[in-house]
Amino acid sequence: MPRKRKKRNYFTRETEDAIILYNNTTCSEERSKIYEEKIHYAFFKLTQNIIHTFKFYHTEVDNLEHLQHEIIVFLLSKIHLFNPDKGAKAFSYFGTIVKRWCILYNDKNYKKKVNKVSTDELLKGTQHTYTLESLSPDEKLTYFINEYVTHVTEFIFEYFPKKNDAQIADSILELFRKRDQIDVFNKKALYIYIHEMVPEAKTPKITKIAGSLYKIFKESYIFYLENGYIKF
Repeated sequence: MPRKRKKRNYFTRETEDAIILYNNTTCSEERSKIYEEKIHYAFFKLTQNIIHTFKFYHTEVDNLEHLQHEIIVFLLSKIHLFNPDKGAKAFSYFGTIVKRWCILYNDKNYKKKVNKVSTDELLKGTQHTYTLESLSPDEKLTYFINEYVTHVTEFIFEYFPKKNDAQIADSILELFRKRDQIDVFNKKALYIYIHEMVPEAKTPKITKIAGSLYKIFKESYIFYLENGYIKF
């Protein structure tokens, strides 16, 4: 368990400077010192907060700190890719990496649990099945949205090769991820919400990216309803 600090803000400008220094340092001993003293606690709190904020609880481990350790190892494998010259802040950059990792991991384990329940029910001799026909319209839509968000998140740079377009797309997907926590869904409020996440985004660009996401959503959702399975 890492030593707690008194600072309320765990991921500060000092943390970002330490990450930049870490990436520019060639001495392995010095890099280890920088990481342990100035980066590890920030990564630990970042993973902890995202797991609990978004309730990524479908895991294969009993202790969530073990899951955090897996994510932190993954962050370290990507730390050299952080480039402040591209305009991204370290907190947002690594927070996005953690959320995407957790979405994919959580979705994979959720499917495992559903499959296990289905098998157990069959072994008990019950007639309960998990088919498209057995789901209510709301359940069908919820299932599809989860699959849609996971898929587009994983392949976001294939759909939107330009970094700024990908950032806007991800901010729109974030609305899907947090849909249960958002009370207001009028168009103006959503545009304001997106502008808060991507301040430099222009309204026409947001509209264009949203249209592209809707096209992916509409075509795939119609196929899902007509055929009973998802194909992207």
